[in-house]
Formats: sequence, C-alpha cells, structure tokens
Amino acid sequence: MNDINRQISGKRSNVAGAMFENMLSASCSYYREKNVAIIEKTPEPMRPLQPYGDRKLGRYIACFVKQAQPDYKGVLCDGKAIIFEAKHTDKDRIQESVITETQRQNLNDFQRMGARCFVMVSMGFRDFFRVPWNVFCDMKSRYGRKYMQIEDLEPFKLKQYRGILLILEGVEVDAD
Repeated sequence: MNDINRQISGKRSNVAGAMFENMLSASCSYYREKNVAIIEKTPEPMRPLQPYGDRKLGRYIACFVKQAQPDYKGVLCDGKAIIFEAKHTDKDRIQESVITETQRQNLNDFQRMGARCFVMVSMGFRDFFRVPWNVFCDMKSRYGRKYMQIEDLEPFKLKQYRGILLILEGVEVDAD
C-alpha cells in the first residue's frame, strides 16, 4: 500500500510542478509581449530511444541523458541574463535539497558571470515567491536551518496582475 501511495504522491507532485511551470511560462510570454525580457523554458536533456505508437504523432520512448538544468533561461531588455528554477510544494516549507547538484552548479556559475539568478517557489498555489539564489543557497547560515518557511519567504512574495505572476517586478534593469 505504501508503494501505491508513493506513486500517487509522485504523480500529484509532477502535475503540480507542471502547472506551476505553465504559470511561469505565461508570465514569460507577458514580459516578452511588453519587450521587457525573453525568457524560455529550458528543454529537458532527453534522448529518444524508439517510436511509441504512431510516428506521425511524434511520440517516443526516451531517457534522460543528464541531470536537468535550471528551468528557465533568458535575457532582460538591458542584456543581462536571467536564470531561474521553479519549485512547488504543498508543505509549509521549501527545502534547500529540492535543488539538484547540477542545478546548484549551474546557478552558481551563471551568478558568478553576472546573471540574475532565482528560485521561484509556489506554496500550495496560494503564495508565490522569487527568492534570490544567494539567499536560497545560504539558508543554513541565514535561518539556522536548511529550509524556508512562509514567514522567511514573505520578503520575496510575488504580486499578480490579471492572473499573471509578476516575476520581474522589482528586478533591477539597467537603463542605457
């Protein structure tokens, strides 16, 4: 029975993560239309193994070829790169461990090169946050623990406008 519950929980988490990414993609489209940024979902690193069903439908059995990179990459209107990872939880906290080692290394590398790096957090689809990477990866020294609770996340809360998450509200853009 535990195995079934784990499978159900895993499927539910996957669906919730995909829904959150759809919300973020809609926000990226909004900012693209406003000529503020071009931010795109990073494709999963997969390799097709064989066709699945009708080839015309473009379905394949595939495998992951390496760990996933951060979910979104793009450029702001000032030419600066922006990178972020999306994480959803139905719990009352977000664990630092939700970031894989590959994602951590990518975010560190991009931040070192001057990119604006974040972790976008959904807490139960009620509250949404844009946590600067340097805060997210430093939870232990900032909060004394390797997770953030809603009160820790509050300074990073995102506003919404007509159903769109304002993911870039407050992100400094250099005007030339």
